[in-house]
Amino acid sequence: MRTVYNAIFFLIAPLLLVRIYWRGRRIKAYRDRWLERFSLNLPDAPVPRPVWIHAVSVGESVAATPIVNGILERFPHIPILFTTTTPTGADTVINRFGDTVLQVFFPYDLPMVVSRFVEHFNPRYLILMETELWPNLLSCCHQKNIPVLMANARLSHKSTARYRRFPSITSAMISAIDYIAVQGHEDRDRFVSLGAPLSAIEITGSLKFDVELPSSVTESGQSLRRFLGTSRTVLMAGSTRDGEEEILLRVFADLKAKHPDLLLLLAPRHPQRFDVVAELCRKLGYQMSRKSNGDPCSSEVTIYLIDSMGELPNFYAASDVAFVGGSMMPFGGHNVLEPAALGVPVVVGPYTYNFTEIVALLHSVGALAIAENHVALRDCIDRWLDNSDDRDQAGAAGRQIVAQNRGAAAKVMRIIDRMMAASSGANAPDKAEVDRLPQ
Repeated sequence: MRTVYNAIFFLIAPLLLVRIYWRGRRIKAYRDRWLERFSLNLPDAPVPRPVWIHAVSVGESVAATPIVNGILERFPHIPILFTTTTPTGADTVINRFGDTVLQVFFPYDLPMVVSRFVEHFNPRYLILMETELWPNLLSCCHQKNIPVLMANARLSHKSTARYRRFPSITSAMISAIDYIAVQGHEDRDRFVSLGAPLSAIEITGSLKFDVELPSSVTESGQSLRRFLGTSRTVLMAGSTRDGEEEILLRVFADLKAKHPDLLLLLAPRHPQRFDVVAELCRKLGYQMSRKSNGDPCSSEVTIYLIDSMGELPNFYAASDVAFVGGSMMPFGGHNVLEPAALGVPVVVGPYTYNFTEIVALLHSVGALAIAENHVALRDCIDRWLDNSDDRDQAGAAGRQIVAQNRGAAAKVMRIIDRMMAASSGANAPDKAEVDRLPQ
């Protein structure tokens, strides 16, 4: 099956170049450093051998933050190689860690490309954030005795069914992973059903509960609130995806009729859609300001478009109610823990299979509402806009849940310490030191 996979990948390789060119027309960052994706023009490999962390995009890079910080603190002599797939993920890594890590684009999963990348950097081990299964990458690491940890792993019912359709290649990938740190019991059971041994799996919880918000986020939120208008009620719609803005703007029109002072903060998930969403707002007749233009937010403005990256926490902190996108359409949802950690009640749509257990937990304590359609979405938001006491209670419940479920990072760091202790590194912690680490 891997031979078939490789043959298909080779055939579509020219399309990858077309894809880079096409995306690069709209987003210059896709053209920059594109050779890295083919393991060409790579920066010099750090010495000594680095720890390799891979995170696809923004959310996974943010979730990796406590792991990066833990490695930098415990093993300051060991470099970190951090790969991402998207330019926005790369920007997140650079903005968060600066030159404390080496950021490179993730190589395409072609045998020669992966082999060249691994031989160049010679990582001591690989940490894959969430469920990143790449046949050639995992095979290469296995052949070169590079231990692999899959951290913050999750596996939906849909993904499990897809992997079961290709049992031989799935089994080979799973067997090449040495440690699997899963978010919950359902994830563990699904990995076991795909052939992962129980001895390789540890339930650590979600790293996203260990969200490390900037210490200044509350102050920044208060400052933004003054800019937006302290007398206004603010609805934040974060990480919205294609097709959701139409639903939100329809709901917003109904809410605006009842709450005339309501301001909508709209933050599309992907930068290439900023202009499209702005045009949609104009066509529907809304008075809109764009952050990138430095526009003021006067009382006449009804929608403030957040067409920038990396600022969601500040705007969540400035809002009264938060809708988290990717959930009204079948995208699986996005991170609901940022607004919850800030004490903001959260509304999502029915498609949250990427965060099933987290959504269920927040919903069980009243910190999150699930809207099955646009009518329910309007009613959920309206209920919280009507009652500030209910909003405060929901926000407090969410903040408490986040605080109670922290600790995944410490558990993942225990696994990393075991990996380091098993290596030949002279500075690896001894067993007694590892055993003293927090459970």
